Amino acid sequence: MSVYPFLLATASLAVADTKPVPVPDNWTLVWSDEFSGDTIDPARWGHDIDCWGGGNDERQCYTDDPANAFIQNGQLVIRAIRERVSGPALPITQRRNALDHRRRTTRDYSSARLSTRGLAAWTYGRIEVRARVPGGQGSWPAIWMLPEDEAYGGWAASGEIDIMEAVNLGVPCEVCLSGREDKIHGTLHYGDAWPDNAHSGTSVAVPDAFLNFHTYAITWSETGMTWFVDGEAYARQTPEDWYTATEGGSQAAPFDQPFYLILNLAIGGAWPERENLGGVSDWGFPREMRVDWVRVYACETEILADGRCEGTDNDTDE
Repeated sequence: MSVYPFLLATASLAVADTKPVPVPDNWTLVWSDEFSGDTIDPARWGHDIDCWGGGNDERQCYTDDPANAFIQNGQLVIRAIRERVSGPALPITQRRNALDHRRRTTRDYSSARLSTRGLAAWTYGRIEVRARVPGGQGSWPAIWMLPEDEAYGGWAASGEIDIMEAVNLGVPCEVCLSGREDKIHGTLHYGDAWPDNAHSGTSVAVPDAFLNFHTYAITWSETGMTWFVDGEAYARQTPEDWYTATEGGSQAAPFDQPFYLILNLAIGGAWPERENLGGVSDWGFPREMRVDWVRVYACETEILADGRCEGTDNDTDE
């Protein structure tokens, strides 16, 4: 298919584009990683190590191998490699007994999933991640958040916040304006525990997402969430749009609790494999998700519906 020469021909156009980004007015920086060191900071990030497939039939094992996640030129690189690899069959949070800990699975790809679980979590604020995400059939990069404590029950009763997801970028797409898959998705998961969960979200076209860096962000308060790409808002949800089946909490439940941040690159899974060309192409490995920086801000007054911290005189910049 012509998608692969297309991606190969345009890959040389990718640029770091790490120019300084203005600090949003009235926001206070409370946590960040500029990836300026030589190695991934264990005080900020932990590695998930499992071959579970995320409950989505994904085809990778997540490892802590430096080949799958490392710092290069001031950027975090998450690299998916086509190789046979074995590891724990279940994520550590699901290993209930000795048998669970002994179970092993072998997959055809290795990758990495980094999170701030147990290290940093936030309730409300502004989360920004500047990243370049990979293309290719079967690629599924994500920037997202899960609750530090499942106060309202198992997934998704306690919520999930997807700041950015994309599948199969650059692959032929009949319904995309660019003719190639170009959609970036922002989504919330909530409701009851699986399989009675619910979700809602919006997508926006970013035709060069797999070629260039963009800043993906949300602002989050008790009155709602707004999603941005490069400072432009493209979606908003409020408590009227979500719910939890568990009693208790505020009107904003389940999104009124501390959530931690996750960066990962999955390969395959039910969603990407049913879209575009179908399945997973072996072309283009290793595939890389590059993160220039991660920044978390707090607003000491009120977060407005347009994403500004109250008191600003102009639109926020990314």
